[in-house]
Amino acid sequence: MIRIVSAKFLTSSVNSLDAPDFGISEVAFLGRSNVGKSSIINALTNHQGLAKSSSTPGKTQLINFFEVIFDNDGQKIPIIFVDLPGFGYAKVSKSLYSAWQKNLDEFLKNRINIKTFVHLVDSRHANLEKDENLGVYLNEFIRNDQKILNLYTKCDKLNQSERSKVLKMDSSAILVSSTKKTGIDKASETIYNSVFGL
Repeated sequence: MIRIVSAKFLTSSVNSLDAPDFGISEVAFLGRSNVGKSSIINALTNHQGLAKSSSTPGKTQLINFFEVIFDNDGQKIPIIFVDLPGFGYAKVSKSLYSAWQKNLDEFLKNRINIKTFVHLVDSRHANLEKDENLGVYLNEFIRNDQKILNLYTKCDKLNQSERSKVLKMDSSAILVSSTKKTGIDKASETIYNSVFGL
């Protein structure tokens, strides 16, 4: 069984230029500002205060790097989790917003070590235009050695028919809940497998 055994914060960067190259595979987490990104990273790593969530959506504007150690049958394998600023925030000036967008755009397109993009979607609002746009955007430049995984958060708030609806809309959807720990093991195994092309 593949599981995460430890995790630690490494550093924060403003853009791709000051982001260090760790020389190992990376997983980039993207999603709207209030999708529960920090909570999912904390649930995956079983480390409550690892990724800090801000009470103001869109407040976290840095790219945060975490070293996460996976255990695959006794083999310890490090992967870098990259926590990216949430999109869809509006409480900033237009010039600042476009600077962030430019930084993120450059980082996502030029960061050679990213093997997997984890797109977090709020399962209660699974077909928002913003999320569709992000999917289209990622597909514009994704390389052959990269994958996109869709994790649908807050699934504990859905009833059975609402869950079925999400799975009907996206057959590869992984439903997760950070509070109930639903789907967390499956998500971490899928992330690991996608990074190593298994």
